[in-house]
Amino acid sequence: MTRFIDVSTMSRLVHDVGLSRFIGELADTIRQDFLRWPEFNKSARVSNHSENGVIELMPVSNVGRYAFKYVNGHPSNTRHGLYTVMGFGVLAEADTGYPLLLSELTVATALRTSATSLMAARALARPDARRMALIGNGAQSEFQALAFHSHLGIDEIAVYDVDPQATDKLIRNLSAYPALKITRAASTAEAVRGADIVTTVTAAKAHAAVLTRDMIEPGMHINAVGGDCPGKTELHADILRTARVFVEYEPQTRVEGEIQQMPRDFPVVDLWRVLAGTETGRQSADQVTLFDSVGFALEDYSTLRYVHEQAEQRKLGQNVELVPEADDPKDLFRHTLADSSRAAMRRVA
Repeated sequence: MTRFIDVSTMSRLVHDVGLSRFIGELADTIRQDFLRWPEFNKSARVSNHSENGVIELMPVSNVGRYAFKYVNGHPSNTRHGLYTVMGFGVLAEADTGYPLLLSELTVATALRTSATSLMAARALARPDARRMALIGNGAQSEFQALAFHSHLGIDEIAVYDVDPQATDKLIRNLSAYPALKITRAASTAEAVRGADIVTTVTAAKAHAAVLTRDMIEPGMHINAVGGDCPGKTELHADILRTARVFVEYEPQTRVEGEIQQMPRDFPVVDLWRVLAGTETGRQSADQVTLFDSVGFALEDYSTLRYVHEQAEQRKLGQNVELVPEADDPKDLFRHTLADSSRAAMRRVA
């Protein structure tokens, strides 16, 4: 049987584990899998674009497990009462193809994106970083804020969004964390002034320049999350030219990330190599580091692996017959019959 995790079960799992602990443990799980990078069969995600957005499939596997995520990105969805990003995923046995887990990945994608941001910042940001600017206060913003507050020592965040109601929502949701000082900024430039870390997580599908070169200060770490598909960027190209840029899976980031603006030979550093100690991360306190985060399938693999383990330990979710029970692996036709007829055939056999 396949374990099924719906949204309400995921919510209970996060509550039982604890939100901050969940993000921290998930960051550790993703890091463990990044350190095994050469063991995985990797490919860029398969994308189907439309006028309003994109639908993607994100597969990855190793000798033991196969995983994929279905995910969309439709910025105009909020006008219709829908989330911009929605997803679900499957974790399966690689040697049989049997699906072990079918899980919601809308809530979990926000969790894994914040956990990946945390993992990268631990390796790239200055260790004395205490102030962050958060540009874009939509559905994923609270997760980013709590990841950096709970696990990186960020105690002050300046927030800005072109939609004041999004900022209202963010401040309201984070009011339960009194140790985190939230400052509402009147502009992006005001928010990033004096920040040690700048996180951009905007939604508009456009070649935007949310950050410009004049806003960047020595020693900043930029966590660029929102630019994640062709034709969608957040940073002016001049920022890329002055920063040390780190990527997840370069063939995918070249098409979807901030570096889609740059020549094909523009130099980048694989994040997994920094984690493994074979490449240098930050080279000086004054250097500007940039994590060009587009989201990669291995992070979803790690998330499904973590969710599966936690759900089994806590006996959460339900077992569903997602694929037929193989009483006779050569007889699929019996599954077109009524339940009573199948039971009778089993008795005869």
